[in-house]
Amino acid sequence: MFTTAGLKAFHAAAHSSLDVLLAHLATMHADLLVTELAGFARPNIRDQMFHAIACEIFWIHGLQLLPMPKLSADDYITAESLAQFKLRAMAETIEYLDRQTEEELNRVLPRVSERWLGPPRSPAFILHHVLTHAYHHKGQVVAMCRLLGHPAPDTDYQRG
Repeated sequence: MFTTAGLKAFHAAAHSSLDVLLAHLATMHADLLVTELAGFARPNIRDQMFHAIACEIFWIHGLQLLPMPKLSADDYITAESLAQFKLRAMAETIEYLDRQTEEELNRVLPRVSERWLGPPRSPAFILHHVLTHAYHHKGQVVAMCRLLGHPAPDTDYQRG
C-alpha cells in the first residue's frame, strides 16, 4: 500500500530534481532550448521538458475524469516559463492528493476516461508512472545539454 506521505515525498523529490535542471536551463542561451538534436523522440529540450510536465497535468486530469486542457509547447519558450508551468503541475497534483484517502489512492479506478492509455490502475500506480516518466525525460534533457556543450549539474533523485 502506498501512503499519501510517501507519494508526496516522491513527488517533491522529482520536482526538486526538475528544479535543478530548469535552473541550469535558465543559464543557457534561449536558442539552445529549441535546437533540434537527432535521435530523440522529442527533438529539443523545450519539447522534452514540456512533455514531461504536461503529462503530469494530463494524468491528474484523467484521474479525475476532467477534460484535458489545451496545452502547447509553443506557449513555453523560456526556462522560466517552463518553471512556472511545472509549478502548475505540482500544485494540481498536490491538490488532488490532498482530496484522496489512502484507500482511494490504492484502489484500481472503477472507471476511466475514453482517452485513458492502458488498463485501469490505482491513482498511486499512475502517480508513480508519471514521476518515473518525468525522470526518463529529465535524463534525455541532461543528455541533450551535454550534446549542446552545456553539461548539467547532478539532477539525480539522490543528489550528493
